Amino acid sequence: MQDGTLEKLFHLRENGTTVKTEIMAGITTFMTMAYILAVNPSILSVTGMDKGALLTVTALASCFATLLMAAFANYPFALSAGMGLNAFFAFTVVKQMGYSWEMALAAVCVEGLIFIVLSLTNIRQAVFDVIPLSLKRAVSVGIGLFIALIGLFNAQIIVGNPATKIALFNFKQSMAGGTFHTVGITVLLAIIGIVITGIMLARDIKGGILWGILATWILGILCEVTGLYVPNPKVGAFSVLPDFSAGLASFLPADPSPIFLKLDFSKVASLDFLVIVMSFLFVDFFDTLGTLMGVASKANMLRKDGTLPNIKGALMADSVGTVAGALMGTSTITTFVESASGVSEGGRTGLTAVTTAVLFFLSLFLSPFFMAIPAFATAPALVMVGFLMVSSISQIDFRNLPEAIPAYMCIIAMPFAYSISEGISFGIISYVLVNTLTGHTSRVSLLLYILAVIFIAKYVLI
Repeated sequence: MQDGTLEKLFHLRENGTTVKTEIMAGITTFMTMAYILAVNPSILSVTGMDKGALLTVTALASCFATLLMAAFANYPFALSAGMGLNAFFAFTVVKQMGYSWEMALAAVCVEGLIFIVLSLTNIRQAVFDVIPLSLKRAVSVGIGLFIALIGLFNAQIIVGNPATKIALFNFKQSMAGGTFHTVGITVLLAIIGIVITGIMLARDIKGGILWGILATWILGILCEVTGLYVPNPKVGAFSVLPDFSAGLASFLPADPSPIFLKLDFSKVASLDFLVIVMSFLFVDFFDTLGTLMGVASKANMLRKDGTLPNIKGALMADSVGTVAGALMGTSTITTFVESASGVSEGGRTGLTAVTTAVLFFLSLFLSPFFMAIPAFATAPALVMVGFLMVSSISQIDFRNLPEAIPAYMCIIAMPFAYSISEGISFGIISYVLVNTLTGHTSRVSLLLYILAVIFIAKYVLI
């Protein structure tokens, strides 16, 4: 396809970007998201769903929904099965509440259909538009801290600790316990990867985040080949070498039929089913809005009044993607915060999304390579993207306390509550309370009051 055709389709010059920049951004986004191809099947398979089929479906649903984002909105955002939502699906709805995975898929499908209606009636757009600009900028900062924390956890640089809740990885303990060559070395590689990526960004090397991922992965391969890294799946230390043990069959996608179109609507009229649907709905609604706000703010896509042009298209892509994903056999599809990595590389249009979607499709046939990219190689990208997003804090006026305090509450809640939607919740509740009780009621719209009441009711009733 010639550049002229791409220009007509994606309006590259208008958005200040090029084909090369968009493709590099799309590759970067995919590389930081590729973990979902391994993690989503791992989580959902505890319900009894076929793991191989889940890998195929995750790739197909991600490809389809991300193409919808490019077609409906021309935005550089990628979509896949949402983390947190897949855990709620598997461990709460199926394992704890006792529903079948077929019924959980039906709940996800209904949630998506409701979202389509809400998007068509502009309700989701109205919620996005009414959130104050200071909170939108705070969301970008909060997401930056959130994904940096995810990266640090994924690399095990930060680990759980009974005494202090969280702590730095202890290399001395690792060497004494004989786990350095399985876990300790990967933590060290992740730290080296952060340094490499940081240097590349500081030197303004194009594609620095992507090159940081590849450099860290190559170092991991060298360590495994030389025996410095000894894989042990029991402790989450997997081989970083592509697995071709099945010969040509290694490159064939698994059959999706065990989970394809297996939805069970038999309990659709029950109260429990409604509760499940509303739970999916609530988390997905505000996670998606939070991601769109944060990443769009970082890409300077927001208008001066804080609104996002063509947000309806983005929300429709998310909604239709969720319905399609449920029909295929996976949990809620949502816009991924890792899209920020592509945006940080200069991605500004749907061509970035198309590139990511194509790579998701190719992953069906090149899974040995993509499945071999370890968490410690993508973690540096998340940490450095977090830094790039936190820079939005300079746009918040901290002298204006009625605006700044809610922004601060929003920022700290995201990493500490480990949830984008909780950050938005804290931000809106505190914004309404602080501005109302200090006499700035003109800043608070009726919809903001309604949202604050809904959030408070959630904490009281759910």
